[in-house]
Amino acid sequence: MKFLDQAKVHVRSGDGGAGCVSFRREKFIEFGGPDGGDGGRGGDVVAECVDGLNTLIDFRYQQHFKAKTGGHGMGKNRAGARGADAVLKIPVGTQIFVEDEEEPIADLTEVGQRLVICRGGNGGFGNAHFTTSTNRAPRRANPGQAGEERAITLRLKLIADAGLIGLPNAGKSTFLSRVTAARPKIADYPFTTLHPGLGVVSLDGREFVLADIPGLIEGAHEGRGLGDRFLGHVERCRVLLHLIDSTGEHAGKAYKIIRAELEAYGWGLSDKPEIVALSKTDAVDPEHLKKQRERLMRAMRFAAPATEERRAKPLHLSAASGEGVNEALRALQRAIDTKRAEAEATQISSAWQP
Repeated sequence: MKFLDQAKVHVRSGDGGAGCVSFRREKFIEFGGPDGGDGGRGGDVVAECVDGLNTLIDFRYQQHFKAKTGGHGMGKNRAGARGADAVLKIPVGTQIFVEDEEEPIADLTEVGQRLVICRGGNGGFGNAHFTTSTNRAPRRANPGQAGEERAITLRLKLIADAGLIGLPNAGKSTFLSRVTAARPKIADYPFTTLHPGLGVVSLDGREFVLADIPGLIEGAHEGRGLGDRFLGHVERCRVLLHLIDSTGEHAGKAYKIIRAELEAYGWGLSDKPEIVALSKTDAVDPEHLKKQRERLMRAMRFAAPATEERRAKPLHLSAASGEGVNEALRALQRAIDTKRAEAEATQISSAWQP
């Protein structure tokens, strides 16, 4: 199944049903009077967050959604039926944007959340509604109101506890396949990973979700390479694991490139807790590894804010041999626990008190 994280769709709610002009005409019934019913309300267009979806691929094959028109009113004071809703089933973590607007109108992050995107039109009044003391036989009824129509953009941002970032071929997919059951494509050329991947890490009886995104290159925020649009999938992560290829030319320069792209992307990514690790340490000799470590530590001191995570020394790991993998996972788990505790404390402090 192809991964699709953005889709543009056109939605329209249903029109209201028309009111009815009718009079009661029965044998032996004098002065029957008007009995035209009201029209039914048109259906709404509703976005619903459901479980079991992790991509917007369904919207690749259907881009137009229209709710049903409300039923027309009938005689004997019978109202028209309400039109059926059009329900857009979307995965957890989807944002909904109205065309030409930068801020989302909704961010659905929990299963069961619903949002009415377009409301159906009201049904028209039947002629029984217009009866007055002076107008005993009105011959007018209202048509139903028209529904709403708009174009919206759906943008999926994966929900994960930790995210993997780094240059192409830094070993992110190999690390993901080593610590989770995910099986991403792995090859010895850049941009092997074209779509984000998710995996569940199990360690010491606990679990957390790890996200892998395609590699970034210098100028990604300007559209070079695959661009930086996939960074949206690590916006929700509590901590980032930044992998630096120890077999590369200069670990410090590689680190600065990614940090510059995070700064250019914005949305608070550059302020997230970051754990830095030199990958592929089994493929270099100790002398080269020491030189790369020194270069990386200098870059970490001068190119990033002095947070506790960035003052720490970079980790060493090899996804191929397993060296240092558990240490990196435990560091991620500690950072995740810290951020969760901070979020819970914030919720408690902001709770309403009499």
